[in-house]
Amino acid sequence: MLIGWIGVDLDATLAYYAGWQGPEHIGEPIPAMIDRVRKWIDEGITVKIFTARAGIPEQIPFVHAWLKKQGLPTLEVTNTKDFAMVELWDDRCIRVEPNTGRVMG
Repeated sequence: MLIGWIGVDLDATLAYYAGWQGPEHIGEPIPAMIDRVRKWIDEGITVKIFTARAGIPEQIPFVHAWLKKQGLPTLEVTNTKDFAMVELWDDRCIRVEPNTGRVMG
């Protein structure tokens, strides 16, 4: 079993994103990622929604409502990494080889 948690970005990773339309608007679910998150949860893996929206606490209830609509549990919503985060799934990430600065392909 995985020890730690997996961060999943919301906009353009878990939900379609066509530009900012306000805090209450979250796009349609991206089926492949929704299925992946469900699988992780079923396996007992801790999943957190990792989004800039968490920087404004008043936006978190909109994320929770969207998750509920997708049949997902009320996951933690954060914009903070810690040492327990083992993966981050995000549309903006560029992977860098540890301790070298080399970009991974």
